[in-house]
Amino acid sequence: MLTNCKISVAETAGFCFGVDNAVKIVYNELDNRNNVVTLGPIIHNTDVVEDLRSKGAVPLELEDVKSGQTVIIRSHGVGLDVYKALEEKGVRIVDATCPFVARIHKIAFEKSGEGCTVLVAGDEKHPEVIGIRAHCLGQSFAFGSVQELEELIRTHGLEAEKTVVLSQTTFSRTLWEECRAQAEKMLPGAEIFDTICNATSRRQSEVEQLAKKSDLMVIVGSPHSSNTRKLFLIAQKYCRSIAIENAKSLREMRLDLSGVRSVGISAGASTPAYIIKEVEQTMSELINNVDEEFNWEEEMEKSLRPIHIGKRVTGTVLSVNNTEVYVDLGTKQQGVIPAGELTNDPNLKPEDVVKVGDELDLLVLKTNDQDGVVTLSKKKVDAAAGFEKIVAAKETDEVLTGVVKSVIKGGVLVNCNGVNVFVPASQAAPKRDFDLNELVNKEVSFKILEVNEGRQRAVGSIRVVAREARAAAQTKFFENTHPGEEVEGVVKSITDYGVFVDLGGVDGLVRRVDLSWNRDKHPSDVVSVGDKISVRIKDIDPETKKISLIYKKDSENPWEIFKANYEVGQTITAKIVSITSFGAFAQIVDGIDGLIHISQIANKRVDNVNEALTVGEDVECKITEIDLDKKRISLSIRALLPEEEAADEEAEAEAEQTEEEVPAQAEPAEETAEEAPEA
Repeated sequence: MLTNCKISVAETAGFCFGVDNAVKIVYNELDNRNNVVTLGPIIHNTDVVEDLRSKGAVPLELEDVKSGQTVIIRSHGVGLDVYKALEEKGVRIVDATCPFVARIHKIAFEKSGEGCTVLVAGDEKHPEVIGIRAHCLGQSFAFGSVQELEELIRTHGLEAEKTVVLSQTTFSRTLWEECRAQAEKMLPGAEIFDTICNATSRRQSEVEQLAKKSDLMVIVGSPHSSNTRKLFLIAQKYCRSIAIENAKSLREMRLDLSGVRSVGISAGASTPAYIIKEVEQTMSELINNVDEEFNWEEEMEKSLRPIHIGKRVTGTVLSVNNTEVYVDLGTKQQGVIPAGELTNDPNLKPEDVVKVGDELDLLVLKTNDQDGVVTLSKKKVDAAAGFEKIVAAKETDEVLTGVVKSVIKGGVLVNCNGVNVFVPASQAAPKRDFDLNELVNKEVSFKILEVNEGRQRAVGSIRVVAREARAAAQTKFFENTHPGEEVEGVVKSITDYGVFVDLGGVDGLVRRVDLSWNRDKHPSDVVSVGDKISVRIKDIDPETKKISLIYKKDSENPWEIFKANYEVGQTITAKIVSITSFGAFAQIVDGIDGLIHISQIANKRVDNVNEALTVGEDVECKITEIDLDKKRISLSIRALLPEEEAADEEAEAEAEQTEEEVPAQAEPAEETAEEAPEA
């Protein structure tokens, strides 16, 4: 054990704003639609890319992109030619380019358009640098050192050219200052833009300071990540340094920690927080030689008779109390099992575990010749037997069940067959930003990912089982479910265009038009996230795994309600909902309006409907026509006016017509109900 060894994690380690934003965009798109792809890996981190792949976001090259896909552009950004190619393919583009990179694109585009030659400090093969140069409208070059910059200027005669100098966001701050000074010297008229990301500068500075006071620096990140490699090079100048991708690679290194009293940890911009925590936890275990199971060497040193330590014996329970259990070993020595050595479950009392007369397999912890007492353990025998089952489960890929006992740094401990199996947070949480404390005391199913028989340790995954169960549920669903069937589901998310429903491992979409007969309602006015609802299968596409659902019920169809309760000639009260030049529409029932033609509003000529009726007004009218095929209903207020009043109005109208010498066969000036637009 290394005493007084300090582990320090850099505050700036891990995701920068641009990377974090890009990853969030992908997860959000996956929540809202299918057929999501990324143009290349969204970030340089295998764990994150594989998790997104498992959820459906597959990284593709430009030539593999198909029409109809949603394509997410990663934080590194791409050139103008790529945007054009994607548009020609007919895809939906979601741009997750880092805002700092986008700013560089704008500078390169505008300045090159003014006739400037653009010089980019960075790795010419890096996607970010390739994207920057692809935004230039004229000549551009990349350089990675002062020497390369000098050679570029001399070779291409740039001293007399209009030039712009900028850098990759993750370029070394120290190297940039050297290149900048040389550019100012050789290109006195050049415009120089400091485009190194502030987060990159802070991260590099912090690594330098941390490395100066550490015996060992651990840099976490992908070997393909430019900013991670730069952090390693900085750290290497000041102390012994190692570069790893995750906690697993740290465990496999067989690291020599002799003489190490301080360890610094930092990580590249593409490293998620949970991987950094797992590395910190693993380093702590390596330094302190932490072993939650029995430490054989220490106990052997404490033992007065080491020959008996670790021996397996059989004993019969003689008595049980709250603190210990006495057993008969068949010898002159008295066997005692402390309560803490009976079981790993702190909630169980000794009498809950054993009773008088039980025959137990036990392990000798220590002996006392003077008192003739042997201290024994039952839980360690149970753990050893349980670990054998764990090892076997790893070989057979068996699904195990256990209870989550606690949340520890980096994940949770699941007790199974007396063995505490560590499940990292990345393999325990069902979704991002999940509170692991919600799993405590719950039974979970998991698989074993790896075992260390020498240290009696195991690492498991709850997520693997959940993913396999979901895949099996999907297969079963698509094999056994057909359009027209009623199924139960839970509302998973709500968008402006519809509702996603979890059908038990399979997601279906209820589009807005199929959600409610009232199309004016927003989906959130109809259902809420978490609601259990019954839906009908509208369509299934096994190839794309898309499922269309219908939530609205035929029994709630307003036209069915109308047919059952209304008929021609019936007098009703309706509400004016809109007014047009040719009449007014009145709501009969929710979702169905009828037309009161301008000629049917009164017994006298109406020139302006707004002068006769107002929106929101309730009017009494008669149903004069119903056309169910065309979904059209005609209403009349005039039909309910008294006959005397109607006769007077007709006489006045005829008199006015005579005075004006209107031809006797002239048609009425107003439109008829038949000529008006459909309701």
